[in-house]
Amino acid sequence: MSGLLAGTPPLSEHAYVTLVTNADYARGAAALVRSLRLTGTQADCVVLFTGGVADADLDPLRALGARLVRTDLLETSEAFNAAHARKALHGAAPFTKGEKPSFHTPLDNFAKLRLWQLTEYSAVVFIDADAIAVQNCDKLFGYPEFCAAPNVYESLADFGRMNSGVFTARPSEATFAAMAEALDAPGAFWRRTDQTFLQSFFPDWHGLPVYYNMLQYVWFAMPELWDWAQIRILHFQYEKPWQDPHPKARELAPLIGLWQRIEAGGDMPPLESLPRP
Repeated sequence: MSGLLAGTPPLSEHAYVTLVTNADYARGAAALVRSLRLTGTQADCVVLFTGGVADADLDPLRALGARLVRTDLLETSEAFNAAHARKALHGAAPFTKGEKPSFHTPLDNFAKLRLWQLTEYSAVVFIDADAIAVQNCDKLFGYPEFCAAPNVYESLADFGRMNSGVFTARPSEATFAAMAEALDAPGAFWRRTDQTFLQSFFPDWHGLPVYYNMLQYVWFAMPELWDWAQIRILHFQYEKPWQDPHPKARELAPLIGLWQRIEAGGDMPPLESLPRP
């Protein structure tokens, strides 16, 4: 597989896939893998990791039985790279609703497209490394390509935009080649990197319920939408639960506490016992 180097063979025809580009996301991915195993899934947990990750930072993932796959960044043009560098991208399309941590490197986001090269799997579900599974999500392997939840965290107007933190895919070298060609077209600028690109590439994307990608800001911005019994995946968009100091530690304390419990090796508490907004 060009651009990928797998250390171990697959054990399942299905896989949950995440992307790790630095030590912070390696820490997040370990909590994600722990949470997935707590749901009872038998699917592979695949971690695509780039050269920005030290080998020692991958040890907790190895201990959890994750399948590690070395991933090259995409071969994009100098003009594309300049337009999507952190300073240029955030200058042209600043984040105004929350804060992205200093380790956020926008250009790295496009490496997640390499999951379409994981053709040893018949179906995969991508989950960002700053998320945890709250309940089993294996039914998603039967969903078509391309399914994602809307980017809902502030108002009903958000339902028209897709969030790429969770999505379903069918690996295919042909699809990957088509993506690579469309991605780096002359003058291309993807305002929210892979998220904007994927919504453009899959304009008829199938909408998942918001509960398959529940964004943390819903907790305080749209509390009437929060229902632990339905939530499948909790996604810590903007600030990360391991940040210290955390700029929204007070507002998001129950969610941060849940993440910390999972990271420390604890179990998923009964959903009915969890606090409500």
